[in-house]
Amino acid sequence: MSLVFAGICSHAPGITGRASMADPQLRDPLYAAYGRMRQELLASRPDALIVVAAEHFANFFMSNMPGFAIGMGERYEGPIEDPAWLGIGRTAVPGSARLAKQLIQEVMQTVDVAYAEEWKFDHGIMVPLHFLTPDYQVPIIPVNINCQGPPLAPLHRAWAFGEALRRAADSVSERIAIVGTGGISHWPSTPDSGRINEAWDRDLLGRWERNDKAALLSYSDTETYRDAGQGGFEIRTFICIAAAARGRGHVQHYAPIPIFAVGCTVGTMEIAA
Repeated sequence: MSLVFAGICSHAPGITGRASMADPQLRDPLYAAYGRMRQELLASRPDALIVVAAEHFANFFMSNMPGFAIGMGERYEGPIEDPAWLGIGRTAVPGSARLAKQLIQEVMQTVDVAYAEEWKFDHGIMVPLHFLTPDYQVPIIPVNINCQGPPLAPLHRAWAFGEALRRAADSVSERIAIVGTGGISHWPSTPDSGRINEAWDRDLLGRWERNDKAALLSYSDTETYRDAGQGGFEIRTFICIAAAARGRGHVQHYAPIPIFAVGCTVGTMEIAA
């Protein structure tokens, strides 16, 4: 079939774990935006959902850190974190080993990618699923871009990976949705946790909405670390979605929410030929 849905969203653990501590006037519009995205996603009738995330040393470590990885399991478990801390109950999430293998084989034609039959989902995947597929009825194909352990995947390779995922989605008979999830600016697990660079976030989202490849790939890691923190490296997931969808983006919600420690974002992107 083809790619039928593309979007981006934030995945910070505080979005669910510190929900009761947030100002309802900031929290509730974010939750409503997730709800609208869920409706659009499910209306596209996907047979599977690819979640492009930034894994947080839950499965991959500096002893073996792939630049890109795709899950190839029949089922996954999550969250790997304490459910009470994250505010999401531990559950089994369906996958599709057969479909994942097909996608991996096609992606590998242009991008070297690792694959794993076992994968414990951390908040990077579980927070989006909590809002987007709360009944866990859609098979999930997890994808990881190394945004944690330098040397990081270069931005132009994240773009090429998105192109490969699009080509793979278009090569199978199933209807495929894709969601990229990450920051944007945030300084997790540091004394600056809760700091948000709203101006930087809005500039990035403008580039994403225009699907301006040159502008999106113009960031250096040094500049990103300075202006958006180590969490800003997760822009790779948003870049991947822009490359896969090829269309114009629509930011449905953005708000800096310090108690969630991130600029909270929800957006969709048109699927262009």
